[in-house]
Amino acid sequence: MTAKELLSQSILPVKTSDKGQLVLERMQVYHVSHLPIVNHDKLLGIVSEDDILIHNPDEAIGSYRLMHQQIQCTENDHIFDLMTKIGAFKLTLIPIVSKDNETYLGVVTLEDVLKYFAVQFSFTDPGSILVIETSVHNYLLSEIIRLAEAEDITVLSSFTTSLPNSNKVYITLKLNAQDIFAYKASLERFGYEVYATFSDAEFGDTLQDRYDSLMSYLNL
Repeated sequence: MTAKELLSQSILPVKTSDKGQLVLERMQVYHVSHLPIVNHDKLLGIVSEDDILIHNPDEAIGSYRLMHQQIQCTENDHIFDLMTKIGAFKLTLIPIVSKDNETYLGVVTLEDVLKYFAVQFSFTDPGSILVIETSVHNYLLSEIIRLAEAEDITVLSSFTTSLPNSNKVYITLKLNAQDIFAYKASLERFGYEVYATFSDAEFGDTLQDRYDSLMSYLNL
């Protein structure tokens, strides 16, 4: 999945001649805190709500000193690259330019990315969530998946989180089964500690409710 596949042109960019107050009003309409600044199909930067609040909203944004001047992705960048920049700079959207960096094409919003992850990584599919704690040296994803398949369980998606200044890793698995008692026992026999489990019966509705609430909030 690349940026051009999530590209949206429904959010119109602003110009350097637009006044801060007008830009704030557009942000409210689009439910975002950032907008791309584009003159003649050339991306000049990103203006944020904070940029406007620390400057005079009656002045043109072209006179502002922006916090995010050169943040962008090209149409061929992978969705992971988009998510990395969105997270690192706490953006509500990221501008997308042509592969030669010459032409502004549109934006990808945080909401677009979250919806993609929810669908593609099976967040809302029925099943269970299992979190494994182990050391970096003991972590072998192929073994974890093999043990699941031995119990007729499919790993729908997986994420790995490491802790700073630690050799521990946490592997979060989304599984297609609710009864995972035998799988947990197999993992523990192979030296993996089951840190937490969440099944549909105890967590599925809550997970779906939280996802729906997040989507509703983003659409306010």
